[in-house]
Amino acid sequence: MLIDTFGRVATDLRVSVTDRCNLRCTYCMPEEGLQWLAKPDLLTDDEIVRLITLAVDRLGIDEVRFTGGEPLLRPGLTGIVARVAQLGNRPRMSLTTNGIGLERTAEALRDAGLDRVNVSLDTLRPDVFQTMTRRKRHADVLRGLAAAHAAGLTPVKINVVLMPGRNDDEAPDLLAWAMEHDYELRFIEQMPLDAQHGWHRDGMITADAILTSLRTRFTLTPEGEEQRGAAPAERWIVDGGPHRVGVIASVTRPFCQACDRTRLTADGQIRTCLFATEETDLRAALRSGTPDDELARIWERAMWGKKAGSGLDDPSFLQPDRPMSAIGG
Repeated sequence: MLIDTFGRVATDLRVSVTDRCNLRCTYCMPEEGLQWLAKPDLLTDDEIVRLITLAVDRLGIDEVRFTGGEPLLRPGLTGIVARVAQLGNRPRMSLTTNGIGLERTAEALRDAGLDRVNVSLDTLRPDVFQTMTRRKRHADVLRGLAAAHAAGLTPVKINVVLMPGRNDDEAPDLLAWAMEHDYELRFIEQMPLDAQHGWHRDGMITADAILTSLRTRFTLTPEGEEQRGAAPAERWIVDGGPHRVGVIASVTRPFCQACDRTRLTADGQIRTCLFATEETDLRAALRSGTPDDELARIWERAMWGKKAGSGLDDPSFLQPDRPMSAIGG
């Protein structure tokens, strides 16, 4: 069991399968991209499956989320999903993606055993999409969303980051569009995980501002803490239901006390938190022939030392060296 000194139990594993991405979102990385991990530094397909198996069979993990970078850039992703789906204690499996490539892979991922997807889409306007991502791929994302829904990878959740002067006027339009297409919308406060370290608290669109904007067009009723559980998103019922909208207020309303996550980077490092400044190396232990029992103990010790919170509300907060693309969402 992955328990920490504050009594939290990690049951949700986020697995980054690559740090590469085919977009260049302004709040994530510079236009020229980043120096990607060398192939020998990445966990192999077999290593990823072994560590997930360890986490599920011995450490109490019951949900696995595949992330990146952009996970659809990993050639062996479908095979990894299929192998994890064969585990006796089969975990729920989901994918966080920018949607580019979903049009051609959604059915194969479903057949392999994937349960659902989260897709990042910040705008309904192609010109704004190009400005924010530095790529002309808006139509590809829309087709990917439709393919995921048609394949039954539901609920299809859409993650939105609002940026001042770019798309901050789109919240009501995005919600109306998502309800029309039977997608579940979630707004995420911009977090200090950009490679450029250009994040500023006073330039962030807060959860309160998002909700104020949505209420200009919709009636929002809080879903309540009982339904939320350990989920990061606070959710509201829209106009009496059945649709819901979520807001992940990682900065202004941290949910650290209920966190149930552990993270594995593409190069095999355990991270106890998105904002952790320390990591525990599983790859070196794995490749040196360490047996599963000891690998499990290494993971347990790492999670035992998890801090009480992210520290975002502390004036001395320091942004981690790794950007989001190298950590996994």
